[in-house]
Amino acid sequence: MTTTPSPETTTAQAGPAASPGPLGPTDSHGRSGPPDASGGPLGPAVRHSAARCAALCLVGMAAAGAGLLLPAVLGRTLDLLLARDPAGRWLLCSTALVLLLALLDMAETVLHGTTDARATAWLRRRLTGHVLALGPRAAARFGPGELVARLVGNAAQAGTAPTALATSAAALAGPVGGVVALGLIDPWLAAVFLAGAPLIALLLRALARDSSACVADYQRVQGRIAAALAEAVGGARTIRAAGTADREAARILGPLPELSRAGRLMWRAQGRAAARAVAVAPLLQLAVVAVAGLLLARHRLTVGEVLAASRYAVLATGAGVLVGQLAALVRARAAAGRLGELLAEPAPHHGGRTLPAGPGRLELRGVSARPGGRTVLAGVDLTVPGGTTLAVVGRSGSGKSLLAALAGRLADPDAGEVLLDGVPLRELTHDELRRAVGYAFEKPVLLGASVQDAIGLGVNAPGPDRVREAARTACADAFVRRLPGGYATALADTPRSGGESQRLGLARAFAHGGRLLVLDDALSSLDTITEHRIARALTGGGRPATRLVVAHRAATAARADAVAWLDGGRVRAVGPHARLWRQAEYRRVFGEDADGADGPGRAKEARP
Repeated sequence: MTTTPSPETTTAQAGPAASPGPLGPTDSHGRSGPPDASGGPLGPAVRHSAARCAALCLVGMAAAGAGLLLPAVLGRTLDLLLARDPAGRWLLCSTALVLLLALLDMAETVLHGTTDARATAWLRRRLTGHVLALGPRAAARFGPGELVARLVGNAAQAGTAPTALATSAAALAGPVGGVVALGLIDPWLAAVFLAGAPLIALLLRALARDSSACVADYQRVQGRIAAALAEAVGGARTIRAAGTADREAARILGPLPELSRAGRLMWRAQGRAAARAVAVAPLLQLAVVAVAGLLLARHRLTVGEVLAASRYAVLATGAGVLVGQLAALVRARAAAGRLGELLAEPAPHHGGRTLPAGPGRLELRGVSARPGGRTVLAGVDLTVPGGTTLAVVGRSGSGKSLLAALAGRLADPDAGEVLLDGVPLRELTHDELRRAVGYAFEKPVLLGASVQDAIGLGVNAPGPDRVREAARTACADAFVRRLPGGYATALADTPRSGGESQRLGLARAFAHGGRLLVLDDALSSLDTITEHRIARALTGGGRPATRLVVAHRAATAARADAVAWLDGGRVRAVGPHARLWRQAEYRRVFGEDADGADGPGRAKEARP
């Protein structure tokens, strides 16, 4: 193993030129740009639902057309009945229009609901895939609760945008058609209505202006509450042990007054617009009916035409429908903006290369990492020969877990290169990378329906024999066999200690047998005997994989072929544990007495 730990070695290696990725242009570290040039998901969501939106628009326009025909037909029928002329055909037409409107309304309701559901499902699938592609960076950037709020609540609100846009044409057709129909009956009727139309336009403009900011604030505060709740659920044992349930409930619900204020502002804006519409619309309708009455008195209109004019005045002043449509669009747009922030996070781009035959040689060349703008690793040069075990040690915050994440590309460096058998990790295909690198963590998350599914989780699911062999290597086979259904036991019915969960996580890593095995403090909850057995199996000759082990125990470091000592974001030294142990500062990493190199202060388990 080689390293260049001196502070002077900080120059990053230049990567290849940027190349376009599936989600956008990528930088030299394989991270893609925002998936949408527009920065939001509304356009793609509308295109995905284009066929249903077109059908919904056609149905809405047909309903609007039938609604515009009905007053004219009713007016003509009334005139014929008053004149005692035959009106049977017009009565049938009126009945047919009413039935058609009912059928179109049902069709519109079904299309509206299914289109909303499909658009929401498409958005959630896309967002979930993007969040999983981002990996740990998504939770670090937004927080688990905020991610859930955006994937559930905001996706549902943004999913209504296609139907809101599709029905906007029909919503406008009623008022516009009503004005045209008034003009056809008599130009004076249209002129009277148009004199007050600017008031309705100003009302809708004010609604859009007043609603946008408060809707965004409302959704933002909802996300904060969801984030605090997720945090509290994750720490339920700590909260119960501390006896602070009431205090935590108050903390979670602390933003409620702010949420209430934003909600009141939002509904006040919409209520104010609706109230003004209610005030303006009847005045316009009354003006149209009054003028129609005068024209009737002068024998320029019939009674049926006055009836039709009164109905068209109602259609023309359909500000309530427009207010609802505009409010729905404002909410959808605000939600889409929050989803756009999530989609704007660049996801890693994978190349098209595969690994050549090799022993699993891991190289870090000039690697620097600055998560959140804070330098954690700086100019790290490290080589791990294939088939060997390297323990990574250091004080808390020295970058051990980040280095482990970089080794298997759970994170990308801000500078430098990570290679496996001479191939940069970012140039490998996704499946090739995940087959080559296995991980086990301090607090493994076990996924799947059964214990066997949890151990076999991976790109290629191993067979039952392989799963059992991995469990035996991880010292998990005995307690799994004691479960009611053995390996087929549902995870939900599998009570586990922290050490048992770690053993299942180790078994999952062993089951896939890649070239590189990364253990990020994956032995911390094991008892000394179990840890010794697993460490002996890891370092035995039967496992050719290269092992990178984040170690907090001196015994774990002592069993490794070599130790990389991280200090201040750099590799301070690389060498056998026995040689490094002679340095007092190295011993302090494990909490040992600085004077205990050869005396009683030295930990017995650390002796090589």
